[in-house]
Amino acid sequence: MTPFWLDRPDTEAVDIGVEADRNGFRTLWVGEMATYDAFALATAIGTKTQNIRLRIGPLAAGVRSPVALALGLSSVASLIGRPVDLALGASSPPIVCVWHDRPWESPAPRMREYVRALRGVLSGQRADFDGKHVRAHGFRLRSPMPSTTISVAAFGPAMTRVAAEEADEVVLNLVTPDQVAHTRAVVDVHAQRAGRPRPRIAVWVTAALDPGDAAIAQLAAQLAVYLVPPGYGEMFTELGYGTLVRQARAGAKRAELAKAMPIDLLDAVCALGSKAQLTDRIAAYHRAGADQVGIVPATAEDPAGRNVLAALSPLHKGTHS
Repeated sequence: MTPFWLDRPDTEAVDIGVEADRNGFRTLWVGEMATYDAFALATAIGTKTQNIRLRIGPLAAGVRSPVALALGLSSVASLIGRPVDLALGASSPPIVCVWHDRPWESPAPRMREYVRALRGVLSGQRADFDGKHVRAHGFRLRSPMPSTTISVAAFGPAMTRVAAEEADEVVLNLVTPDQVAHTRAVVDVHAQRAGRPRPRIAVWVTAALDPGDAAIAQLAAQLAVYLVPPGYGEMFTELGYGTLVRQARAGAKRAELAKAMPIDLLDAVCALGSKAQLTDRIAAYHRAGADQVGIVPATAEDPAGRNVLAALSPLHKGTHS
């Protein structure tokens, strides 16, 4: 996974992609925040790598139309000569409403309609979808992409159900192995009731090899950003850090939250330590029901994540970057 470290050069995302490809990882997640357009970044990474498959997102459902998403995917796949997959998420009200001036209400029903509309467009059908939140007509993708998978980031009961019933893969971020096991059970029930095969579960895990003070500070500063958004805050509250969540939602500064971040919270949702400790941590996620574990490399003391990706490259079967 290409991280968005606030204290690192934007172009490091490309370097991480190159390192992941060189170390034999099979898939690279290319997200989007406040640096690059995800499709442009994916194209840049694709032109500098040889084998790694790109999964773009999670992108905020509702910001781009299904047609715009299909065009972006098709453009990247054509320009780099490799298959490209898509991940979608609800994102957060500040990003969807304030940044992009798009509606936020009913994120789970909106996601269901987005996935269904995209399936038709990616398969090469002429768009003909009329939903309550999504409408698309007349467009046909010149180069169909029927093998493109759609992943959905799941937080909260409603979005988890949509992901289980509609997606090829359910994505979890900043969770413990116990939370993965719980989600695996819930997803399986929903998929069975919907009469479909259970989707895969992918988990993103931030990893730091023998982290020092700078790496810990980097992790704490980034995790502080996730205390506010819907879903994440509730998850951290369930882990026993409700006071920190309430402070964040009351307007506390990110620097103050990072300074107050207990190391045991980082240990709960990240992989920290020696190569053996990282390996054991990743194995714990697999035992809990994760089909794939995506490594998000800390880079404050390890530019481009070279050391951590090299240390974990023997695990690339079932482990993504």
